[in-house]
Amino acid sequence: MSSGVIGRVVAVTGTGTFLGGELLRRLEEDPRYSRILALDIRPPALLPRSDAQQPAPGGKIEFIRVDLTQPTVDGELATLLSRHKVDTFVHGAFLSHPTHAAEWAHELEDVGTMHVLNACAGIEPRRFVMISTTLVYGAHPKNPNFLVEDAELRGHRDSRFVNDKVRAERQVQRFAKEHPNVEVCILRFAPILGPTVSNMYTRFFSRPVAPVMMGHDPLMQFVHEQDAAYALQKAVESRATGAFNIVGKGVLPYTTVLALLGRVPVPMPQLVARQVSKLLWATQLVGSPPSFLDFLLYLCVADGAKARRELGFAPRLSIKRTILDFLGVAPEDGATDVARAQA
Repeated sequence: MSSGVIGRVVAVTGTGTFLGGELLRRLEEDPRYSRILALDIRPPALLPRSDAQQPAPGGKIEFIRVDLTQPTVDGELATLLSRHKVDTFVHGAFLSHPTHAAEWAHELEDVGTMHVLNACAGIEPRRFVMISTTLVYGAHPKNPNFLVEDAELRGHRDSRFVNDKVRAERQVQRFAKEHPNVEVCILRFAPILGPTVSNMYTRFFSRPVAPVMMGHDPLMQFVHEQDAAYALQKAVESRATGAFNIVGKGVLPYTTVLALLGRVPVPMPQLVARQVSKLLWATQLVGSPPSFLDFLLYLCVADGAKARRELGFAPRLSIKRTILDFLGVAPEDGATDVARAQA
């Protein structure tokens, strides 16, 4: 069910990310929203860098510099939310790929989420939307074929990148229980692929060769960047609460994905692959840490039925179309029209 409220005010963190920037663009064009606060350390691409602190003439987006790693940001955020009468808070300040600056990443994602929730606790906006990932389920040999939203968030024993997101999610789940007046919605996105998005998976699949764990060929799942942006827009509009898997249409074995991408598979024993991955990660020659190899070993595929049923989101583009768009291959008849219809 969608909200028909006119004049809504939305605050968005992580506006420098693909999803954050797409949400700004879509809300800017939607007459139901009167003001959008872009909270980040840099102005979003939609605004001119020279005068980004104020909305552009006729525009609704206002950039406000906010650093979630600063210890006093709670009060700053609370003041902003109160002053601007923020109706909806969208928290998307999360990294799309791992970093060697693990302590800073922890401060941004785990501690930063604490700051955001502390600010929202006193103001209680009507709606709170968090951007998460299906990676929080973890790649595990005991995972079912399709993970539903109440499955355990296993994370990964060796991945700060994944575990910081698990901790942030758990904070938001506690906040939802303690503040029943706030409509809390968590979106767990499957790995996003497309022609413009940049993340751990797009970097991994951009390399000409890819490791294949000998004896393993797990199913893989993605969501097209335009489907992902559409789902986030739907979540802001909706009154639905709880966690939702945002996934694309269809799954494919990992080796089939590599074949579609034209990448060269390199079969490797697990122990060899981990040693090579550790070396390449330590020397910063690749953007995926050794822990990523588990996602090439075991299933981590989510069920999108709840999002279709309660959020009204159904993916439009197939996994094959998503892969071909990532490659820049010209779309089949009608595919461009579908993406444009969601924009």
